Amino acid sequence: MAKPGKKGPATTVDIYCTRCRTQLYKYRKGGKGSLVKCFKERITVDYTQQPCTCPGCEQAFARETLIRGTPAFKMIGGKVFMK
Repeated sequence: MAKPGKKGPATTVDIYCTRCRTQLYKYRKGGKGSLVKCFKERITVDYTQQPCTCPGCEQAFARETLIRGTPAFKMIGGKVFMK
């Protein structure tokens, strides 16, 4: 499979923790489906101190992985939402 495009989509979404409503990322998301994964190269602003951990409530919301050879965060269902 092909790698995701370097430039990525132009539309950005804000990603928040479900438990404490803390903002986690500003992310350039493509498509109109739910948020399943975040490619690290598409994150424009990162509000977390530790990867995959919410700074507000210390809850793990994702796992680090490689998707098609590109570093990404695989989101845990129900831990985050986007606006």
